[in-house]
Amino acid sequence: MSVVLCGYHNMGCAALKVLLDLGVEVPAVFTHQDDPGENTWFSSLAELASGNNIPVYFPDNINDSRWVELLKELAPDVLLSCYFRQMIKQEVLDVPKLAAVNLHGSLLPKYRGRCPVNWQLVHGEKKSGVTLHHMVLQADAGDIVGQKAVDVAETDTAIDLFAKLEAAAVDVLREYIPRLLDGTAPRIVQDHSQATYFGGRKPADGKIDWHWDARQICNLVRAVAWPYPGAFFEKGGKTIMVWEAEPMSQETEAAPGTVLKVDRDGAVVAAGKGAVRLKCISSEGGSPDQPLDAAEVMKEGEVLK
Repeated sequence: MSVVLCGYHNMGCAALKVLLDLGVEVPAVFTHQDDPGENTWFSSLAELASGNNIPVYFPDNINDSRWVELLKELAPDVLLSCYFRQMIKQEVLDVPKLAAVNLHGSLLPKYRGRCPVNWQLVHGEKKSGVTLHHMVLQADAGDIVGQKAVDVAETDTAIDLFAKLEAAAVDVLREYIPRLLDGTAPRIVQDHSQATYFGGRKPADGKIDWHWDARQICNLVRAVAWPYPGAFFEKGGKTIMVWEAEPMSQETEAAPGTVLKVDRDGAVVAAGKGAVRLKCISSEGGSPDQPLDAAEVMKEGEVLK
């Protein structure tokens, strides 16, 4: 029995390791070239596959005829997608003998679409998880094979949650790939009335709106914290990155964005409701390892925009 893997990122690596541990034949891996403009903090599926003598391909579009013909020659029993960044069309989905399935980083039908880890933190979710589901032409809308939930702590950043989901993904794949191959896997229709969908995120989406309540601002900060692009605000024509923040319960009549306090622990800024302590900031292009002293950036009483 064989599984062709279309993947990328740590999730793709986790999937390949599970397949190898299970003794499943992997005749090929389809993945992406790393983008030099992207912060590549994650492991390389291409290197992992090559190190295990598995042929690796980098299609610009896996739906092109040359790749469809190659997949037909490979004749996999299952096609598995794990953080593959291309939409897979019907001609490819029809190739595997048993199933074409995808691993998604949310508890479907919630948070279909792109960047589910980040969006779940933006919205302050307390539960997350992974879903293995059959692929259809509509993104993340196919029947569910299996899921595993994880708890989300209020302090979890995107990389924290990603690590939890990666561990959950290993468990789900280890349980359900053998069942897909032997025909015993469940198939559960999603409740489409409960579906939510979110698109991709851009670095510009990390801009802080001080009129939001304190918890909402902190959720944005942790959703895009390092190694993601980061939350930010503008001051004096410069961009200031915010890598760590915590909500303060104190009430204030000051206008949102007003700097209430600056000390060795950072700066406290009024929000639409409550206040936010900015615990780690940097200049644009910086990182948490290159922090700025809040006292050198802002002063009490000024209003941030």
